Amino acid sequence: MKILSLKLTPRRGNTFVEFAVVAPLVFFMVFSVLVGGLGVSRYQEVAYLAREASRYASVHGAEYATETGQPAADSAAIYNQVIVPKAVGLDLSRLTWSVRWNTDNGQFHTVVVGGNNVQRANTVTVAMSYVWIPELFLSQKTMRSTSVSIMSF
Repeated sequence: MKILSLKLTPRRGNTFVEFAVVAPLVFFMVFSVLVGGLGVSRYQEVAYLAREASRYASVHGAEYATETGQPAADSAAIYNQVIVPKAVGLDLSRLTWSVRWNTDNGQFHTVVVGGNNVQRANTVTVAMSYVWIPELFLSQKTMRSTSVSIMSF
């Protein structure tokens, strides 16, 4: 009985060539996932800051000032009391924000409907935007994370 033997031909450098083709693609995919994760994290933080700022503005309105004797929230107080302490991983120089009340920082405003005075709840809108540059790729391209939070008093 004759045993078949496979004769292996030496293929020196073949593994190195395959690695040279596949490695850049694998590294690109891994680093793309990391940079994408950082982008999602930044967006989540911007959305969190917008929610917290709008909550602070709605809770610390004119009624709060009347009850406690403390000043009502304004844009500077929202920035100093909420945004600065809670913006952990963001560069504040790249963060833009705006706070807008639909009428004032009171709980209600009066609207005339059909000759009757009707009270409507006031709202506060906080808009935030953060501009960032991806760490590894597209260093000449800037990305923007934006969030808007509207909260009634």
